[in-house]
Amino acid sequence: MHEHHFVAIMAGGVGSRFWPGSREERPKQFLDILGVGKSLIRLTYERFAKIIPAENIFVVTNEMYKELVKEHIPELTYNQILCEPSRNNTAPSVAYTAFKLRAIDPEASFVMAPSDHVILQEDHFLEKITQAFAFADQTDALVTLGMQPSRPDTGYGYIHYEKEGTDGIHKVKQFTEKPDITRAKDFVDSGEYLWNAGIFIWHTQRIIEAFERHVPEIYTLFNDIAADFNTYAEDAVIKREYPKSPNISIDYAILEPSKNVYTIPSEFGWSDLGTWNSLHIESDKKDADGNTVLASQAILKDTKNCLVRSYEDKLVVVGGLEDFIIVDEKDVLLIYPKSKEQEVKAIRQQVAEKVDKKYV
Repeated sequence: MHEHHFVAIMAGGVGSRFWPGSREERPKQFLDILGVGKSLIRLTYERFAKIIPAENIFVVTNEMYKELVKEHIPELTYNQILCEPSRNNTAPSVAYTAFKLRAIDPEASFVMAPSDHVILQEDHFLEKITQAFAFADQTDALVTLGMQPSRPDTGYGYIHYEKEGTDGIHKVKQFTEKPDITRAKDFVDSGEYLWNAGIFIWHTQRIIEAFERHVPEIYTLFNDIAADFNTYAEDAVIKREYPKSPNISIDYAILEPSKNVYTIPSEFGWSDLGTWNSLHIESDKKDADGNTVLASQAILKDTKNCLVRSYEDKLVVVGGLEDFIIVDEKDVLLIYPKSKEQEVKAIRQQVAEKVDKKYV
């Protein structure tokens, strides 16, 4: 393990496309989505704990999930839980993390990784992370892991990269956010694009310099209060100043305008588990008809390629459906075609506005 290497696990999202399983009070990163007896955030922590010292593992989350994080990862001290008082997208959270970690260790490099992704080949994943750390430690580079695309998917951002690289590390030409299906097909067919997995590795000084160069308002805000980080004053200062930061993603703020971004093309059984269908795709519990049943008792007749999720104390009977999502929570039942799963996020919003916020 490397004493100057850190990880910041991003765990502040709501997982709105995983509604009604993922709720405002307990988002999907705190759920045992895979049915393995551990939440996604716990699995993420244990994965990184293999190569990062426990005291160097931090979680960035919304302040309303502070105690949930402590419940799922009791090994953390409260100083290792960075609490955002407002949802201002990923750029401010990266800046906050970078300034805080640099105050702890001026030589720190860190990986910023989501808390709710699935990694099937963990050893291979950790090899790529270690490779990225070595490159970021020695080079003026911002590094991202790019996933080899298995299909033209409009739900991911894409990384256009130079085919010529050194030791498996390639210069990034351009980032493209969630293209339409025609462009996505062109991207995949060209062999020059990767999925943007949202897993970044950089030295604290390099990423802070990037903020100073490209988003000076974020740099100034956090630089002015950095002296209070890792002290008793930190929480109060963050609550006062953090909401003033602009709402912008790290992709738009830093990665797109930067000229020193590199990617490591990777394949290690990755899924961002962004939707119910992605859970169905990744599931190793499919029956002969392609159904994934996450329920203790179920009878399926003439039903194919469906995801069925329910509580253990309920018998589920499904007949005559194909390519559907069926999610039974105690207070909400969702039955929806998989082909329209991207609408779930909007439906959740409609429920909040027209029915009752208690259901979201």
